[in-house]
Amino acid sequence: MEDLRGDLSTDAAPPTTIPLRHFVVGFGFLALGTAVGVGSTAGSLAATGGSFLAAGLDGVAVAHLLFAGWVGITIFGAMTQFVPVWAGVELYSDRLASLDLTLSAVGVAGFAGLLWIGRPAATAAFATVLLAGVWAFAANLLATLWRARPLDVTERHFAAAVGYLALAASLGWLLAIDYRYGLFPATGLGWPDAVAGVVGSGGLSRSAVADAHVTLAVLGGVLTTVVAALYQLGPMFTREQPTAVDRVATQLESVAAPTGVLVLAGGRLTGVEGVATVGGVAVALGTGLAGAVLLRRVLAASGATTPMVSRYAVVGVAAVAWATSAALAWTDSATGAAVRFGHPTLGLPLFAALVGFVVVGTLYHVVPFIVWLERYADRVGLEQVPMIDDLYDARIARTDLWCTLTGALLVVVGVAGEAGVAGGLDIAGGAGVGSVPAATSIGLVVRAGLVLVALGVALFVANVARVVVEHAPGALRGESDG
Repeated sequence: MEDLRGDLSTDAAPPTTIPLRHFVVGFGFLALGTAVGVGSTAGSLAATGGSFLAAGLDGVAVAHLLFAGWVGITIFGAMTQFVPVWAGVELYSDRLASLDLTLSAVGVAGFAGLLWIGRPAATAAFATVLLAGVWAFAANLLATLWRARPLDVTERHFAAAVGYLALAASLGWLLAIDYRYGLFPATGLGWPDAVAGVVGSGGLSRSAVADAHVTLAVLGGVLTTVVAALYQLGPMFTREQPTAVDRVATQLESVAAPTGVLVLAGGRLTGVEGVATVGGVAVALGTGLAGAVLLRRVLAASGATTPMVSRYAVVGVAAVAWATSAALAWTDSATGAAVRFGHPTLGLPLFAALVGFVVVGTLYHVVPFIVWLERYADRVGLEQVPMIDDLYDARIARTDLWCTLTGALLVVVGVAGEAGVAGGLDIAGGAGVGSVPAATSIGLVVRAGLVLVALGVALFVANVARVVVEHAPGALRGESDG
């Protein structure tokens, strides 16, 4: 298979042990979150008529296992490895990179675990640990990017994403403190008179802070990181250079989406519907443009199909579909828990597909790439060494793709059917969507989809973990396998 190392220099990269540990810990949270989430989601879909995450504390726990535990810690590891490589500067501190993993993993596990057993008032300590982990990561990456000035489009997105994650973690910490001390009364924490004259007298409520927290974490930190990575990895894996139209789309996205995240979060925090709508439409527009550019590159790609390219094709479609449905929904209403992820019914499944297939597709190259550097790079020219794509089992990669893709499609179709979207209700997210009476069963379609997604996840984790265990077992302990 093709060697997709590209022309990047790895001289500035940190020790391979650091990102590999992040990825392996992330795999653990992915497996745990999927196992816990499949069961709780099944019950939630039956009880809520289409809500993709379990209701109440169970849903919050699963969301943090998957978004903060898997996606978040994977982002920490990926940025730690590739920001120095792409920017050509050394990581500010290897110690901070190791520290952010320990603090974040302990914080997420403790926070989610206490929510799962129904003890939210006890989560403050673990939320504090998680906050410290996120801020350690943010300080390390921002100090690294400061050395790389002037920043290109990818680096600017990374800087914005790191800032969003730091802000989101701070709001999340306040929400955890609120569980115990009641910072946000049910009627809302009153605004000063000057502010109330602009945003109204409703005050700062827990739901508004939660909306802003999710916006900054998911649409800011996660989505901005995904778009930034695709600006580098899309051309690398598809071998397609940007066209003039691509450049214009990138310039528009670079302004619309990052700015839109702040406007959307601010509108949701203050409860100003018009502000939130403007920000939401900007985020959707930017994401749709990024997805369209990626999809064009994938369709025009030359060379053999790889696990990265095939999954990026799914990402392009999911990004355009999510952006379209989100823009329609947020034009009607951009505030409230139902529309946090875009369309009240389709938003979260489509967004999960967008992010999930990016992360999985990227890790199918990144983990073997790091292991190859650790084990085989210094043997080139001295003996026959495998290509990067030979380190994992291509048959398993194809199988897990079809399992997760088929499962995701079944979930989207099934959830849409549960909420009545397939029957012609308001797909723009009006009052009719999501108000369908709860069913006693989510149906065989959605159940089958969840099982297939879980099977695909298990195959992916096993396939990539095997790369580390078989080719560089000492890397996680900091030992050389060369």
